[in-house]
Amino acid sequence: MQNTLEDSAIDKAYEDLKKRYAAKASDSLTTAERLSEKYNRFSLVRLLSFLGGVVLIAVLWVQWWPLGAVSTIVFLLLFYRFVLWHQSIKREEELNRRLHEINLAEGKAMNYDFSTFSDGEEYAQAEHPYAIDLDIFGRHSIYQACNRTVSVLGGRQLAHLMTQPASIEKIKARQEALCELAPEVDWRQDFQALGMGTTDDEVHFNLLKKWLSDPLFFEGKKGLKAMLVFVPIWMTVGTVISFTILPLEAIIFFLLLPAVILRNTLKKVNDLHNRTAKAVDILEKYADLISHVEKKEWQAPLLKEIRSHFSHKEVIASKSIKRLAYIINQLNVRYNPFAILLNLYALWDLQWMRQLDRWKKSNATLLLTWFEALQQIDALNSLAVLHANNPDWTFAQIGLEEKIQAIEIGHPLIHRRIRVPNDIELPTDGHIKLVTGSNMGGKTTFLRTLGLNVVMAMTGLPVCARKFSLPPMWVYTSMRTQDSLHESTSSFFAELKRLKTIIEAVESQKDTQPPQPKILFLLDEILKGTNSADRHKGSKALLLQLIQSKGSGLVATHDLELGHLESQYPAAIENWCFEVDIEEGKLSFDYKLKRGVSKSFNATILMKEMGIKM
Repeated sequence: MQNTLEDSAIDKAYEDLKKRYAAKASDSLTTAERLSEKYNRFSLVRLLSFLGGVVLIAVLWVQWWPLGAVSTIVFLLLFYRFVLWHQSIKREEELNRRLHEINLAEGKAMNYDFSTFSDGEEYAQAEHPYAIDLDIFGRHSIYQACNRTVSVLGGRQLAHLMTQPASIEKIKARQEALCELAPEVDWRQDFQALGMGTTDDEVHFNLLKKWLSDPLFFEGKKGLKAMLVFVPIWMTVGTVISFTILPLEAIIFFLLLPAVILRNTLKKVNDLHNRTAKAVDILEKYADLISHVEKKEWQAPLLKEIRSHFSHKEVIASKSIKRLAYIINQLNVRYNPFAILLNLYALWDLQWMRQLDRWKKSNATLLLTWFEALQQIDALNSLAVLHANNPDWTFAQIGLEEKIQAIEIGHPLIHRRIRVPNDIELPTDGHIKLVTGSNMGGKTTFLRTLGLNVVMAMTGLPVCARKFSLPPMWVYTSMRTQDSLHESTSSFFAELKRLKTIIEAVESQKDTQPPQPKILFLLDEILKGTNSADRHKGSKALLLQLIQSKGSGLVATHDLELGHLESQYPAAIENWCFEVDIEEGKLSFDYKLKRGVSKSFNATILMKEMGIKM
């Protein structure tokens, strides 16, 4: 899918995107303000209607009670519909205010300000093969640039996609899905807006999952089930008798039965209720999101598959989840002080525990399937935003040829106006490119450029390149190794542990062929924690071992002596460099990758600028 847009057309495409987001932000705010005024106007109408209705009904009851009774029923029905309509105006207003926020955030993102979005720092793991070194998580990371998830499930799934390279089949399926999702701006933003109203919590979600695995409350309790029917009859008869035949104090005798039942079941009801009580808002939010997905017809196979999970025979996922939320909400009535009367006269808690049992028996296994499908569409929605916001990026071609080939590859997190692209071709069956250069010349950035684009390609994302092809690859890096106080390890020992992990990974994959993934390693200033002699000797041994294991990658180094290895192993090692021009004591970087060993140095100039006398 090679990008053939000219630079002027690309600039126009980006400007059009910015204008579109600005216009949508303005339109949403205008609509929200209009709806707010409408809601306030009808708030007064609602109050006057209620007061007028009460007065009218009172008059009709006095004049002729049958007419008063009919009028009461009609009024309550009409007023209830009016209240629902009035509340829908408020919901629409809130939705438009969220859309306003969404488009303002996208406008900032077009200027590479991703601070509005969660950065996924909680998913960063130091031992991961590349997450720390390639800025997958954290401030101004690729996760933050992508992340538009609106559920804790989607955020976790997005992190999973970016840290677990996919198969060729899955990558192609995601690419097709993103191509269909990207142009659906309104649908994607409505999905975001629907999910922004409630913040879900991993703790409450896990409690809900625990409830799903619990045994049914009424399992093996036929007598207790019978009490659900008997107690309301028993209390109705008892109340009538106490008020007509027996002394009023006799009601205490009738209350003993429900009181004993409630006392004997209280602990178990409390335990099970605690696992569901906080889930109402989350379930209602998930139901709205799923309903939004259910209403959309897709063509991409992956999107069609996700949507199909929400339909199971005659069960509609969104309606079923709303039903669960309603049941839990009714059970939450027990927090009301007057609920004691509902429990004594109708075993209210147990009635709704019975409803929970019935729901769980029919839908328990489906609920987790629905949640899994929801987290997939939530994550894909985020990936689609990155595709939509970068019209000049292209999808990688994942094939069987053992070679990485990139034309005009750039770092996706550097602003496009200052980003400097480069070309590279790297065999993946035992080949190392040694990259030398002066400080600040671009070595480390280029390593991250290649590594991050490979990760994006293996996720199914478009990449920041004019053309990019590669076989399936797993990336391993050693760039930001640090000491660990709690493990009492130095930075040098931490680096050795990291290199050991890379060596083992390379050796484990040395005999594999595409479509099985190979290892791409990216090493920056290896063995920097020891003296120059040991560093050179150790680096040389490491490079030769990696070549023998058919490992491929980039190694950035200041050790120019390693450049001599190219003449000894011309098929396996190549020298590349980033140079710096020095004119009148000033440094000038072009950040272009060139063939050969670096011949320029700038450390002396930089130290002088820092006040070190040379």
